[in-house]
Amino acid sequence: MWFLTTCVIDVSGSGLLGFGAKSTVYLVQVSASSCTVTGELVGHKDLVSSFCFCHHSGQSHVCVSSSCDGTVRFWDSETKGLLREVTAHQNAVSAVHWSPVDKNLVVSGDEKGVVVCHWFNTGDISSFFPEPRTIFCLSCSPHTWNHVAVGYKDGMIVLIDVSKKGEVLHRLRGHDDEVHCLSWCPEPGEGVLFRPTQDSEADILGEGCLLASGSRDQTLRIWSTDRGKSVVTLKLPYLKKRGSAMDPGVKERLWLNVLWPKGRKTEVVSSCFSGELLLWDLLKTGKQKWSLFGSSSDGQNHNRIVFNTSSFQTQETQLLLSTSMDREIKCWDLNSLELCWTLPTLGGFVYALCFSPLGSGTLALGVGDNMIRVWNTQSSKPYDTRCFWQGIKSKVTALAWHPQKEGALAFGTDDGKVGIYGVFSNKSPEISSSYHKKTVYTVAWGPPVPPLSFSSSKGKLSYSLYSCAGEGTILQHDPHQLSAEAFNIDKLIKNTNNIQHKLSPHTDLGWKPDGKVVAIGNEDGCIDVYAAPDLRLLCSVQQHHKIINCLRWHHGLHSPELSGLLASGSSNAVVFVHDLRPVLESPGDSAVVISEPFRRLSGHTAKITGLSWSHHHDDRLVTVSYDGTAQVWDVLQETPVCNYRGHHGNLLCVDWSPLDPDAVWTGGKDFTVHEWRVSKQEFDKPPKGKKMVELKEKKKKTKAKKSSAGGAVVNGEKSAAALALSEEEDETSSNNSSLPPVAPSENQRKPAPAVKLKDKTEVTVSSMKKKKPRSMLPLSTSMDHRPKDELLHDCVTLASVTHSAPPVGCIPGQGDHVHFGLFSDREALNRMFESEEEAHLEAGHFETAVYLRLWSGDLQGALQLATERGELNDHLLSLAPMAGFCVWSQTVESYVKQLCLQEQFVKAASHLLSINKLHEAINLLRSHKLYREAIALVKARLPWDDPVLKELYQSWASVLEKDGHFSAAAKCYLACGSSFDAAKVISRKNEASSLRAAAELAQICGEAALSQSLSLRCAKELAQAEDWRSLQDVLRNHNALLVHKLHFSLAEFCLSVCLEPGVFPVRPVACGTLWTADRPFSSEWNGALLSLSLLLTRAFLCFLSEEEEQTMKELWFTVSWAKDSGHFSLFTQLCHLLFPDGDICVFSSQKSSEDPSAAVLSLQSFLRYLRLYELWWSRSVSNGSDKPDDKQQEKETGADLGLELLLCESTAAVQSAQRAVSEIQDKLSALVTKHRTQGQDAEEEAQNGVAASTHERETAGNGEEPETFLSLSMKLSKFQKELSELPESVKCFPRPDVLECCLVLLLLGQSSEVVSEALKQKSTDLLQRFGTSSCYSKAAQKFISA
Repeated sequence: MWFLTTCVIDVSGSGLLGFGAKSTVYLVQVSASSCTVTGELVGHKDLVSSFCFCHHSGQSHVCVSSSCDGTVRFWDSETKGLLREVTAHQNAVSAVHWSPVDKNLVVSGDEKGVVVCHWFNTGDISSFFPEPRTIFCLSCSPHTWNHVAVGYKDGMIVLIDVSKKGEVLHRLRGHDDEVHCLSWCPEPGEGVLFRPTQDSEADILGEGCLLASGSRDQTLRIWSTDRGKSVVTLKLPYLKKRGSAMDPGVKERLWLNVLWPKGRKTEVVSSCFSGELLLWDLLKTGKQKWSLFGSSSDGQNHNRIVFNTSSFQTQETQLLLSTSMDREIKCWDLNSLELCWTLPTLGGFVYALCFSPLGSGTLALGVGDNMIRVWNTQSSKPYDTRCFWQGIKSKVTALAWHPQKEGALAFGTDDGKVGIYGVFSNKSPEISSSYHKKTVYTVAWGPPVPPLSFSSSKGKLSYSLYSCAGEGTILQHDPHQLSAEAFNIDKLIKNTNNIQHKLSPHTDLGWKPDGKVVAIGNEDGCIDVYAAPDLRLLCSVQQHHKIINCLRWHHGLHSPELSGLLASGSSNAVVFVHDLRPVLESPGDSAVVISEPFRRLSGHTAKITGLSWSHHHDDRLVTVSYDGTAQVWDVLQETPVCNYRGHHGNLLCVDWSPLDPDAVWTGGKDFTVHEWRVSKQEFDKPPKGKKMVELKEKKKKTKAKKSSAGGAVVNGEKSAAALALSEEEDETSSNNSSLPPVAPSENQRKPAPAVKLKDKTEVTVSSMKKKKPRSMLPLSTSMDHRPKDELLHDCVTLASVTHSAPPVGCIPGQGDHVHFGLFSDREALNRMFESEEEAHLEAGHFETAVYLRLWSGDLQGALQLATERGELNDHLLSLAPMAGFCVWSQTVESYVKQLCLQEQFVKAASHLLSINKLHEAINLLRSHKLYREAIALVKARLPWDDPVLKELYQSWASVLEKDGHFSAAAKCYLACGSSFDAAKVISRKNEASSLRAAAELAQICGEAALSQSLSLRCAKELAQAEDWRSLQDVLRNHNALLVHKLHFSLAEFCLSVCLEPGVFPVRPVACGTLWTADRPFSSEWNGALLSLSLLLTRAFLCFLSEEEEQTMKELWFTVSWAKDSGHFSLFTQLCHLLFPDGDICVFSSQKSSEDPSAAVLSLQSFLRYLRLYELWWSRSVSNGSDKPDDKQQEKETGADLGLELLLCESTAAVQSAQRAVSEIQDKLSALVTKHRTQGQDAEEEAQNGVAASTHERETAGNGEEPETFLSLSMKLSKFQKELSELPESVKCFPRPDVLECCLVLLLLGQSSEVVSEALKQKSTDLLQRFGTSSCYSKAAQKFISA
């Protein structure tokens, strides 16, 4: 915020201060005695570069801001709402100013040099490019509405006239470096600085205005805008601070701000090198023309450079407000030059806060802007703070007050530095010579441990300083000798406890208030408690599972029995409280492991970052978390008390007020510190599952009743003055340069909704200073301003012209006698008009030249001139009918072309309507894709059935469809009667809701076939999502889709069976080795269930139609598909569901004497196949330990299993032939691949063969010749012939693999009597005959040889 130093700060007449901070504008109500934050203006996406109020009555609540995001926004400071956003700039806007003269004129400038004028009442804009330079600042004249001063980066100041398209009036040269600020004298004229003694001197003084400028070249200049030069130059003095050495780089970090206060025409306020403010008396003689603000006492001035100043008048006095790099806003009395109050602000995250145990209400804040604030919260002055930044070059992440030495404050920083500040002295901090490698998490005071405890025994040391950092080490520093090397306490812990392994990295530590024990949190979630001074391990708390963030011992002030309570917070969002008093009072010989908490406090939804026990209660604990809330707990009752949600970001620190039992202080990543009361909170628990984004959204909705972040009131509570004014990364870099680079914003808030402002006031002549209009006849006017003698000679010459012959060479209305045209005949007047017109054209005043032609009666010529120059306007067009219809029509067409070049197509089309060119207007709108306006025009002026309307709808629909706006395109198709296309375009999105809407639309429009198709597509999408209720609703109104309704009902039923296998009795099946176990349901399973349900639907329909043969075929297709698809669990469930008794008689009416069909036999074989595997798996589970009763049962049921159905010889022949054909085809493919890859060695060629060729290796071993393409082709023909001779019924309805069943039967027969000897023999015979293929030969050989 502080680095963009154009008018980022401004005060309204009512005392409302607005200033830019990052991407937000904050509003503060100020007076001579106090200040109150009233709200914020949120919406910019980048840094706010400038801000200004409208200082005119009636709209003083309106303000304007500019930003590096290239926008200019108008706001209502009362409603905090956005009125208008203007994006006329293409680059970052660096300055904006509201004209003090014209209440509707706002001028802005960007970094590329473009100046834009905004007219607030009409919304019109006009842009100029006076200079190709970077604009740093600009200011509108308070005396002449059209004069604007612009300051540039290279030191140039340009005075422009915005009424003449940015015409440059003066270029003010004198500064050698950046122009930082411009301020006009509040009174007109240039005589305010001089006291002329003679009339001649009065003539020298111009009638212009005075302008003050401040530059980085260390000078303040006063300029005469009439003469265009500097009249006063003031050199900044260097004010050496008392007791401090001169900083050689302070002059390089200068920012020179100037302000000419209202009512003080001879006094100018400016900033100086080191934060001082000076009041310059321009009439004062002598060397020192300035007075210093706050000179009566030390500490009143800013301690860093001042960036912005603004003044306003109260009833009692005139106040000055200033902002500085030290992030403080100060209010000054301009009459006494004394400080009224200071509003401190924060420029980074609040990492640490803690109250002094000795100072009453003294609060220390560690902030990410590399500074420490010490706040006397009990002071009568508001926000009585002191800032400490010397020696700190990184974020302050840890703080700790000394328990006994008042004013001693230890701190740790992000770069690993540890030091001690004496807050009551002006000395620089003492810095430890031992640096941590990473961020310091915690600093704490505690009793010394060896080796420093040896010095303590001699009375030299009572407290040591301990620091814990990100690398996992804890260092002990000697506060009396920080230059000495710090001691790593891990060495002492290992020696005392005889630990050989590496200790877990430490993340936090906390000394018990009595100093007898210390708790150390570790990265692995473990908390170790050690006894001082030798750090013997007493116990280990193993409760957390993530990194420990904070530890706090109970104070035990009122209840000593609670002094052993230790509260801990980690990254797992749960706070644990452990009672360690038994361990501390009776420590054992070995360490105790504690795994059960005394109390468990659950409710936060993100990691815990801070804890604090109340000093006023025994059982109250407050915690803060990354969920953006602070929670107060009743620890003993294990219940929440209240929850504070006033912050806008993650919370980092908390402390209970030592003076007020109802007050808690919190700080976090929203750059704020809040003081809030426990008794006034609305909530008692943190938001469940709420993320910070949702929390911010909720807070914005209630912002009208609640104050925004920082500085005043939050939820009715007093807040710290910590306003979020810049990101900490920006401020980190600011310590090393005067103008640090701007970084992108970390957290952007949602812009406020735009509210259109209706301006009910009109611009009156009295509200602005009258300007002198441009002369229509400048040449003749200039001739009347010559010397007296020449004017007298003109009178004599004119007398000769009017009463006798004109003198030789005198032509009235031309040349040197052009002004005679007013006093001679009409011919002379016309000649004067011609001369004046030429002069206007040369000067670029085309409008005036046109009006001269109008005055001469040449209306057609005036229109022609305006047409040629592109200067036609509505006024000239209104005069065109006076010249006749043809001239008017041509003028309108010319004006239309001009408007099209200006991209004002709607206005151009409207003018075409005036000459009855309706179709041309429609084509103009359509050619520029203004279909909405073109359709409105056609519907208003042409019949409803005109083909042009349909063409427009179709064209618009095509464009919308191409851009992905399917709903809008569907409306266009419906309007032109193409309901089919409307439904199709909606369905293009191909998701359930769009398909359902498209189906309903098609049904309403009578497209039944399309509606059914789309409904079916929608049903499939809903089936994939398992939304069965919606699926049935979609199909309810389509009688033609009843079969699909049945299909999806079966799919839902199958899914429920698979999800709940206990619905139907399923025989126990052990985990198989050949088939995978049940798989998790996924899109693959859903697809399989849909396919299976479709096959079941076909079988069910055949069953209802009493087509028994076809029913068997469909059932066979269903079972065969389930088995071949690889989903064996699905195959098992299906078989038990359809055939619970293992027989197909429920679907078949064939008598046992009749020959079953091939489909029936194949279906029965699949059921026997399943039963075979179930028997095998059951034997595998039992491991051969059958009881006699089980064997008897197997003997009784073995004859009825029907396993011989699996050993079909014809089926085995077909399958053997098919395997042979497949192997030969693989060999042929390998030969083809071999010939294509010539040059590869034999090993690579062998690897290319799919069948491999166990057969080739065997033939090679037998001395046979390798198989050729011809021999393989002959074998292929042979097997194909054999295959063709086998029964078609066997080939049409394949059964399970016969050889596979043979192998399983033989394996089962080795351990069970279920398999008869006949089955074993038949299995062996089939393996001998057909088990020659490569995939079965090895396994079959084991049983054949046996």
